[in-house]
Amino acid sequence: MTAPSLPTLRTADRDQLQRDIETMVEAGFTGVQLRVHDEQGDWTGVAGRQALDDDTPPSTDGHVRIGSNTKTFAATVALALVGENVLSLGAPVHDHLPELRLDPRITLRMLLQHTSGVFNFTGEYYDDGTFVPGIPATQSGKEWVDNRFRTYAPEELVGIALSNPARFEPGTDWSYSNTNYVLVRLLIERVTGRSFAEETQRLVLGPLGLTGTVLPGTSQEIPAPYTHAYYRYDDGGEERTVDVTRHNPSWIATGGDMISTTQDLQTFIVGLLTGKLLPDALLTEMLTPHPKAGYGLGVFVQPTEAGGTVITHNGGIAGHAALMYSTPDGSRTLTAALHYVDDPTMSMGAAFQQANQALVQAVFGGEEASDR
Repeated sequence: MTAPSLPTLRTADRDQLQRDIETMVEAGFTGVQLRVHDEQGDWTGVAGRQALDDDTPPSTDGHVRIGSNTKTFAATVALALVGENVLSLGAPVHDHLPELRLDPRITLRMLLQHTSGVFNFTGEYYDDGTFVPGIPATQSGKEWVDNRFRTYAPEELVGIALSNPARFEPGTDWSYSNTNYVLVRLLIERVTGRSFAEETQRLVLGPLGLTGTVLPGTSQEIPAPYTHAYYRYDDGGEERTVDVTRHNPSWIATGGDMISTTQDLQTFIVGLLTGKLLPDALLTEMLTPHPKAGYGLGVFVQPTEAGGTVITHNGGIAGHAALMYSTPDGSRTLTAALHYVDDPTMSMGAAFQQANQALVQAVFGGEEASDR
């Protein structure tokens, strides 16, 4: 794939990056790992602590639950299977999963691009401000904590979604839905006869040598080293904060269950964008965004203030979050692991967005960006 022309980018100021992540800790993050690659080489920085009761700084490459970055891995596996002529972007998914009784107009492309209209099993926010809940584990703070070790089968999550009305007719609009990627997983497993974990190892992890990336399934564990994650909730009028580093991520499945490191995320996005995983034509398909949200097939394609483009996906899950950004040619990257005290109101949301914008501006802002 021929990368689009890029604006002239200044080298990210390492001292400023360190100040940025320290500011994030001041804003409420318990720990931050940041990894940047540009023409000056690699830089890693950490701030904060590994746990609320441990002032040891986070590891420079600790493991983190990467949330919706999982979707980029899943989309890559699906597109690689398209390249092997095992799947087709335009074929009805119903033909392979008839027992689910999906709308026969829904295609793999629609699942990957969030244009299927299928209800989001973690709950739907509508334009009028109403919220329709999904699985019980996402309905309240205490309920999530009490159910965090429960196992959900992917088919159970899809069943909850399909018991609710679709948001729109397939292909007529865009709306982010975790259900789409659980369906992608089931489709991959049906057509290959192998688990999603096996296909991800064969098509992505193995070729790139990603030894720090884990598909946990129903396992509660996270490999060491790691920084702890927390969840705060109201329990009969009393505020409680619980360590939720260990939990069963099957409740989110391929919508966001994977574990990785900032180094593996960097290697992955560079390998993807430099053609190591997909044929040029399919990489072009992946990076062609839907006009409503700038979402391609498993990635966001976002303009920068400097007039360039970044390819990205971010994700958060119960006190852990991960950032993954790259220029289209893979020459400049930003990956990060964030750790915090989560809660039902997602009170860290504003701080997350501000920190995200500051880091992207610092790394991808271009020569015309003012000194910070």
